[in-house]
Amino acid sequence: MKTGMKRATPTPKPCQRNKRAIGARTTIMQRARVISRLLTRTSQLASSQQIHSTPRALSIPLIIDNDGRTERVYDIYSRLLKDRIICLMTPVDDHVASALIAQLLFLQSDSSKSPIHMYINTPGGSVTAGLAIYDTMQYITAPVATWCIGQASSMGSLLLAAGEPGMRAALPNARIMVHQPSGGAQGTASDILIRADEIRGTRTRLNEIYSKHTGQTVEKIAETLDRDYFMSAWEARDFGLIDRVETHAGSMPEPK
Repeated sequence: MKTGMKRATPTPKPCQRNKRAIGARTTIMQRARVISRLLTRTSQLASSQQIHSTPRALSIPLIIDNDGRTERVYDIYSRLLKDRIICLMTPVDDHVASALIAQLLFLQSDSSKSPIHMYINTPGGSVTAGLAIYDTMQYITAPVATWCIGQASSMGSLLLAAGEPGMRAALPNARIMVHQPSGGAQGTASDILIRADEIRGTRTRLNEIYSKHTGQTVEKIAETLDRDYFMSAWEARDFGLIDRVETHAGSMPEPK
């Protein structure tokens, strides 16, 4: 009669143990590198000026994008840029204009035909900075779809209207405000007169731009912009600042 015996567990060969250990170490090292990049990116956002900077810079979400081979850490705005989406969510100044212009030029170099989607929620700001963004939008050949969420006031309304015809939209509760440029002057009487002439010239030019993109006459634009003029999304559509009011997520029509 045979006595039952336990089968001995084969001892892993040294090379197998080494492979397992190396594989485990590789996974740990990959994760460590991702965490390191995440912490580095967080530090950069906290210590440097950003286009969407706020007193709570760390509130900008960071995401990990995994394509199956590598993992990359993005702040949310950089990830949106990868999908040709840019955001104007602050007052317009030279710093914001520089960042937006750089993004527009980069996306143009990436593809001169694929649409760029610009989301706007701004109270306006510097006329010269806004016109720099406007000129870049007109200069590139990639169509720029503009979307108003929240508000598009002052220069924000001009940038909203400057989108590709048929690709300008606002959400239902968005507010759009147009008005004439304003500014102050100090110094000698001659300096003040020079500044006043400059503001009048800027007003004339802005009236012409609004007229071009809305289809309204220059006289009608001048009358409307004489004081702050607020519009709902539907009123802005009727005025010609946008083409449609989006109530649900949908695909913007491609340019003709």
